[in-house]
Amino acid sequence: MAERRARIADWIIPGGTADLSRSQKMAIWAAYLGWTLDAFDFFLLVFMLKAIAGTFGAEISSVSEALFLTLAARPAGALVFGWLGDRFGRRPVLMLVIVSFSLFSALSGLAGSLSQLLVIRMLFGFTMGGEWGLGASLVMESIPARLRGAVSGLLQSGYPSGYLLASVVYYLFFDALGWRGMFFIGLLPAALVFVIRSHVEESPAFLARRDRPREHAGTALARHWKLALYLVVLMTAFNFFSHGTQDLYPTFLQKQHGFDTHTVGTLTIILNLGALMGALIFGPLSQALGRRKAIMLASALALPVLPLYAFGDGFLLLAAGAFFIQVAVQGAWAMVPAYLNELSPSAVRAMFPGFVYQLGNLIASRNAVIQAGIAESHGNNYGLALALVTGITAVVLICWTALGPDPEGNVD
Repeated sequence: MAERRARIADWIIPGGTADLSRSQKMAIWAAYLGWTLDAFDFFLLVFMLKAIAGTFGAEISSVSEALFLTLAARPAGALVFGWLGDRFGRRPVLMLVIVSFSLFSALSGLAGSLSQLLVIRMLFGFTMGGEWGLGASLVMESIPARLRGAVSGLLQSGYPSGYLLASVVYYLFFDALGWRGMFFIGLLPAALVFVIRSHVEESPAFLARRDRPREHAGTALARHWKLALYLVVLMTAFNFFSHGTQDLYPTFLQKQHGFDTHTVGTLTIILNLGALMGALIFGPLSQALGRRKAIMLASALALPVLPLYAFGDGFLLLAAGAFFIQVAVQGAWAMVPAYLNELSPSAVRAMFPGFVYQLGNLIASRNAVIQAGIAESHGNNYGLALALVTGITAVVLICWTALGPDPEGNVD
């Protein structure tokens, strides 16, 4: 199994991983799988908005508040768990986060009312908020600089991998298990903790700084407030870009096109295959082009694809639109782990990237509710809602990224 993982890594990562230690390789895979399973638990919900609304006699827009609360709680989790990671180490806190969000995912299946479900999903979002920053800092502090672009793309591909996994599980099991049974499957990611405990070592950068005086998290944010503000705005745009094309996509297929479970699952699988390709192509490309140019190029590619994605007629056109829109979206996202870590202050790297990322998530967290409201006010035209948010966000991303700083490339 270890040899198979190494071969896969050599194929994905230009230059290969032969000179990496076993722990470095396992850190890459643990962070990738952590983000994959995190996204899997999150995206289980987006497939079931319609079913949950039927159970509780509510509108889809009311159930979509669960997505808002999940995203809104993530900055608090990023701050708390990031602070713990900077104080006690990335590895133990990452294990705590994975167990916690898995438990809250399973508890979602026991909700007796919509109000209970909303509270549980908010707690899930709080624990989910800590995973990305901890995993990304653990890896970026452990690998050579030449691999950061490719590994950044691999890590970020964990998000569409999780969505893809949720698509497959929905395709295979939803009709048999119903929405409650689907949430119980969300307990499985907790098994990843045993892999991390057995095979992943602590970040060498954290160990080197462990006995030095620590800068207070608030002081670090205040001292780097201009950088933090720039990155929060950037991550707000990024989160509208991804969530605006993903969260209501199954609902778009169900409500506007009337597709059955298997057709929805198939199209969502195709969408996520495009996302995986985008992340794996643009991550390595950013080593040659630079992080900012790669982000702008990928974002620009979304614009000509929008009509096909949102207004395509029939399975084949919708499939092509879904695939290529996510090549662009996750192609842009591929640079985010490397870019944020290369710009972040070293003393608070477990907290800073995740916190600015999740603050952007907080600002964009009303996306599902906004899009559902736009669609319902235009005769359930979800295609219009998807196109409006995606097109505006792509232009904002291109312009704002052009104004940003270039990283120095140091993660020590």
